[in-house]
Amino acid sequence: MLSACTQPVRVDGSWGEGVPRDQSFSKVLVVGVSPDVNQRCAFEEDLANNLREASVVARASCRELGVKEPLTRENIERAVASFGADAVLATRLVQAGMGLAEGGTTETRGDAYYKPIGYGYETGYWGAYGVPVVYGAFQTAPSVISLQGTATIVSTLFETRGATPVYIVETRAQGFESREQGLTLVTPAIAERLVRAGVVR
Repeated sequence: MLSACTQPVRVDGSWGEGVPRDQSFSKVLVVGVSPDVNQRCAFEEDLANNLREASVVARASCRELGVKEPLTRENIERAVASFGADAVLATRLVQAGMGLAEGGTTETRGDAYYKPIGYGYETGYWGAYGVPVVYGAFQTAPSVISLQGTATIVSTLFETRGATPVYIVETRAQGFESREQGLTLVTPAIAERLVRAGVVR
């Protein structure tokens, strides 16, 4: 039997600061905050499928926007309006360790990782819906969904009336040997945590 420290996926959830805890959403637009369209769309589709299996109406932003539209607040709000979403679930990679070294240090960036360098709107460092207003994309290491090391992923559920963060899911993953295995383990865990918290239905 595996101990808790060797489990491939660990998930924690918390409510946003000062938000009512009786909120629940039923129509969710899924956004993968990544500069790599192929990885973004694969992640969004898999997470949306897991939410739909839990009877939540969910749609990947790639389907609503198309693959050529950049992830901006304006485009996400357009997708929200066309889909009629009452919530946006934005997922981003926070940290990854692949056992690679650069200059004697462990590489902690993935190629699907945005590093914001400025503040945006009035919702903090990551801007509205988790999308940075100004960012740089580093492409020096494997992405979060093809890691063989460890990763920390944060999924934030925003209500769409004011783009307010309502619920945050932090997922710690390790030991993936393929992108498919990563998707199979990570996305159901995120969806299950949201359903268990009662924040989606």
